[in-house]
Amino acid sequence: MAFFVVVFLSVVGGILAGDHFHSYMVGFSLATMAVGCCYWLSFRHTNYPQLALLMLISGFAVKMGITVFGVMWSLERELLTSPFVFALSYLFFSLVATYGYFKYREYLSKRIEAVKTSLQGS
Repeated sequence: MAFFVVVFLSVVGGILAGDHFHSYMVGFSLATMAVGCCYWLSFRHTNYPQLALLMLISGFAVKMGITVFGVMWSLERELLTSPFVFALSYLFFSLVATYGYFKYREYLSKRIEAVKTSLQGS
């Protein structure tokens, strides 16, 4: 159900952004890329739990770096026609991407547990 709500809101947002579609798509792509890189760095499995805070800080720094670089690049190429549409798109898709990555991680952990229990039962 949540998936359909996200798709519906994304399509409606794209339609409403009409004249500023480039700003909408820049917000979408930057948010998805930044959250993906942050997630990949922050939640890596490591043998050293002492590095968890360092991984979180480095993930945040990469997210901010990607966002700043992407905004500067988009402004240079004159893709951001509406900062308001970009900001709303970036906020919405940051939340959606974060939700999606955590749901995916939850799904993988359930699958791993199912495989472990099936192997122990054999």
